[in-house]
Amino acid sequence: MGHRKKHAPKRGSLAYLPRGRAARPIGRIRFWPEVKEGPVLLGFAGYKAGMTHTLVVEDKPRSPNYGKEVAYPVTIIDAPPMTICAVRAYTKDEYGLKTLTEAWAKSLPKDFERLKGVPKNPETDGALKKIQENLKEVVEFRVVAATQPRFAGVPKKKPDLMEIKVGGGTIEEQFEYVKKILGKTIQVDEVFKEGQFVDVIAVSKGKGWQGVVKRWGVKILSHKSNKTKRGIAALGPWKPARVLYTVPRPGQMGYHQRTEFNKRILKISKDGTEVTPKGGFLRYGPVRSTYVMLKGSVPGPAKRLIRFRYPARPPKEVSEAPPEITYISLESPQGA
Repeated sequence: MGHRKKHAPKRGSLAYLPRGRAARPIGRIRFWPEVKEGPVLLGFAGYKAGMTHTLVVEDKPRSPNYGKEVAYPVTIIDAPPMTICAVRAYTKDEYGLKTLTEAWAKSLPKDFERLKGVPKNPETDGALKKIQENLKEVVEFRVVAATQPRFAGVPKKKPDLMEIKVGGGTIEEQFEYVKKILGKTIQVDEVFKEGQFVDVIAVSKGKGWQGVVKRWGVKILSHKSNKTKRGIAALGPWKPARVLYTVPRPGQMGYHQRTEFNKRILKISKDGTEVTPKGGFLRYGPVRSTYVMLKGSVPGPAKRLIRFRYPARPPKEVSEAPPEITYISLESPQGA
């Protein structure tokens, strides 16, 4: 009999190589979509509290469950108001975007003393005047926004800083908008609305250095195998005379930045008791401020900073009205 080729599919996905550790626990947004309405901030951020489940009336017209109650897993994001502490104006040349200048707010909360690089006596009026004089060269505005972890269930006081692009409207309208919000706080319901889809950017749970069985799903070898059981049987062929990148190797697993597209916002509310289970969320506690309820799961453990963005490739059919929620489970995850 001739030799039959054994069917051996690839173990694990090569889509996210190299699997290195993320540089920071805050996700970095490399693309901002265009929006028609505006001017509006294209993003927001909050802290992951935990998960529960809800019963929702299905509002997707062609779904077989249309009009029926459907159970969905949901993630609760604790999203206290964000402080708009600076405005950045960008110009463009053949090498890409260049910062024209940035205008910092004069009076910032006391917690900003914990941050490095925040100017003590900013020349706000001078910077805004410079932007006004060079407005024809400006191609986009971004704000430097800061979270307020003091009002979330996170054991830290130091704000997390990030850039958020301003989208929609003309450059002149955007300039008036950023002048208006500079130094103020912005609520999540001023940026997003219930029923809307968002992209979620976060850093996944860290698992440290792991072997090939856990990291790549490689089969455990026979107990009679030589040297090792929790390893690969061969490093690859003789030629080419090197180890190919497709060969599963041990290394860092988890703590990678991930972007998940089109997560639907089911609910935004200022009353955290509506979703806090009995005894609080595990490893988080009660939700005390504004929260966002997202359908499905998001990357990262509890307390991880989660960034939202307007969808880069939104679904074609989106219901205008928010979904009808009939039940939110508040059962204790600890059996309390």
